[in-house]
Formats: sequence, C-alpha cells, structure tokens
Amino acid sequence: MGLIDRLDRLQPGQFSYEKRTGSTPLLRVQRLILDRYPDLAVEARKSPSKREQLKTVALQYVIMEGVTVPGLTKEELAESILQEMVGYGPIDPLLKDPTVTEIMVNGPSEVYVERQGRIEKTNLRFRDDAHVEEVMSKMVAAIGRRIDKASPLVDGRLPDGSRINAVIPPLAVNGPVLTVRKFSPSAMNVEQLVANGTCSREMAEFLSWCVKSKLNILISGGTGSGKTTTLNALSQYIDSAERVITLEDCAELKLSCAHVVALETRPANIEGKGEITLRHLLKNALRMRPDRIIIGECRGSEAFELLQALNTGHEGSLSTVHANSAADALSRLENMVLMAGEMLPDSAVRSQIAAAIHVIVQQARQQDGRRVMQQICLVTDYCHEAMRFNLQEVFWQDGQEFKRAARCDLPRRVYRKMAAVLNPMPEWLVEAP
Repeated sequence: MGLIDRLDRLQPGQFSYEKRTGSTPLLRVQRLILDRYPDLAVEARKSPSKREQLKTVALQYVIMEGVTVPGLTKEELAESILQEMVGYGPIDPLLKDPTVTEIMVNGPSEVYVERQGRIEKTNLRFRDDAHVEEVMSKMVAAIGRRIDKASPLVDGRLPDGSRINAVIPPLAVNGPVLTVRKFSPSAMNVEQLVANGTCSREMAEFLSWCVKSKLNILISGGTGSGKTTTLNALSQYIDSAERVITLEDCAELKLSCAHVVALETRPANIEGKGEITLRHLLKNALRMRPDRIIIGECRGSEAFELLQALNTGHEGSLSTVHANSAADALSRLENMVLMAGEMLPDSAVRSQIAAAIHVIVQQARQQDGRRVMQQICLVTDYCHEAMRFNLQEVFWQDGQEFKRAARCDLPRRVYRKMAAVLNPMPEWLVEAP
C-alpha cells in the first residue's frame, strides 16, 4: 500500500488529510523546510551530499512536528518528503527500479507500469490532479518546456534519458495523463540482442555488414517494438573516425560510436514563435560535414530532405519509422515525402525511395513481451509497370525460429558496397544478374 493510501485510510482523529487543499502534515513539513532552507532543495537535485543533508533535515522536522503515519517509520516519511521535494513524488521509486520499462499515470489514482513487456497496476497514488501536474511541470521544466492550459500536451525527456509525454485537461478528459518510457542507462549491444532472442547471430552478422558497408537502413515497427534499442546497438559497427549527426524530437539515442553530435528540436514559445523542426535540423546538419545522419524517428516532412541527402552522397544513415510491415514502411515514407508539399510526381518519389533505402528491418513485440526482428528485407527497385516496390526477404521469423534465404541476389549498388568491405563475399550473397 502506498503512502497516500495509508494517509487516506487514517481515522479522523489521527490527523486531518484534506485532499482538496493539500493540507497534510507532510506538506506542512515541506513548506517549513523551504522557508528555512530555500536553496537546499535546488542544490539537492544536483548533489548527492546535499540530498542526504536534505533528508536529514526532513527527518529532524518530522520528529519536531510529531508527524506519524501508521505502518511507516520516520525515516520512510523523511524519504517520502525528499522524493516530493527533489524527485518526482510517488513515481520516484519506479524511475529508479531497473525492472520497470514504462510508467503510465492515468490521473491521480491509477499508476501502471510495464515489466518484461507486461502491464501491471501499482498501489501508488497522487494526492490529486494538481499533484500530478506539479510533477509534470517539474519534469519538463528541466529542458525548458512547459505544460499549462495554453500548452496542454508536451513531449520531453528526463536527465537520465527517459522519454516523457504529458497531457492535461481539457485534452485529457479524466485527469492528467503522464507516460514515461525508460531506457537502460547503457545501450544494449548486438550480442545482448542475440542473447535476448531479438535476432539470430547470423542476422546480427548480416546487419553488421550492412552498417560497415554504409547501406541506408530503415528500422520499422510499432510502438515499443525495440526500434530505438536496435538502432543504438547497430551503432557499435560505425567506424570511430566517422562524424555522426543525430536528429531527434527528444534526445534519447545512446550511440556507442565516438564522434557524435546530437541535435534536438524545439517547440514554439508562448507567442507561437521560435519552433525548430526536424526539417530545420536536417537542413542544418547537411552543413555540418556529416559522414552519417541518424534520425531518431522519421515522422513528417523531414523525409523529403532525408531522401535528398541519401541520394546525394550522405550514405550509411539510419532511421526508424512506425509501420506494420516492410512494405508499409516504404508507403509511409512516401506519404511523409508528399507532406513536404514539393509537388513531385509519385513515380519520382518512389524511384528516389528505392534508390535511397537499401535495407528494412521489421520489428515487433510478441505476446510474451519479447521484441524480435520479424523480417530483414533488401529494397531491390521500384517497378513502374506494377507500381510497387520490389523487396527481397533475406531473413524472417518462422514461429520461434529465424530463417535465412538460401540465396540472396543483391542489387549491383548494394553488392559493390558490401564487396568493398567483405573479402571474400559469403557464397549466399551474389550480384543480381
């Protein structure tokens, strides 16, 4: 049972707990500490020693004020006060729990978490809607963003790289909604993906050849299918001498290559000015002498600039896209290019896509929570007569196994790139006639 639950179940004679006003002994202690030590809470967010000092002060005030909660020690009460003042309230322990990969707050009374791909409800609670919004504001303030009636939804990230999405009324009908996607402190490598059953060792080896050959790779899949994890893992094959520019809405990539420049978009200010989109960043990145450009997720008109870059010498790029299959990924990319409003003929757009994208990795999350690579395809060309992209399946998932094509006819442009890295070429990889 969480602290708020225990407070809420107290008898009226033990001490008053007014939900609407937030008048609790614990809040009173917080105010006393802030009045007496106005800078300590700010310093405690940055310094572990100051955090311990604040906890000691909180314990002293709990004792002085005679605050008691049945089932909780004074040290636990002091820790709760500390979480409210320098952490993120009731969900602070979840943020530190390595087994939790996602936190979902549906109003003050419902907090869910995802562990090993499965969602479960916790007994944690917030005081009220205002308490949830207070935690949201604290989260997004660290990156210079805000959430209020004028800006009722926001994307952001925490200092540890966790991605957050916050929505408040009137957009959230039943109270404020907060979603936190946690990432491992250190990016997974390809060996770990193999050990976890995400792919076979042969699939991992093939992808390493693709990265080293500077093929353009598009990682496709649904939400939570492991696209970003795979992208991070594949970065270990990028040469340390290469300059990599990453572009993201919220910086969450943790690449394992040496020379990385990370750029992040910026929303408009309260006056509706100053917005920097991925399209702006991509145009600028082309002037930064990149060897590779990595877009965390391609989702809009920036796809047009990306295609231009990939078709004019900026190869070896990686990106992710939301799609249900490899074919759908190319269709989505086509739609996003058209969103740029450049009025290009459909056939020209599709030809550019076929020339720019070499490999598609399709990922999915299984019912047991495991993330797997369902398919690895080569984009061979675009057939104008049939009006479709020609894809060659290299690897695919068959039940619990991964299978490989006995022979793979590589387009000439792909074969030459791989032959420059692999000597000799594997027998099953041949140049298409």
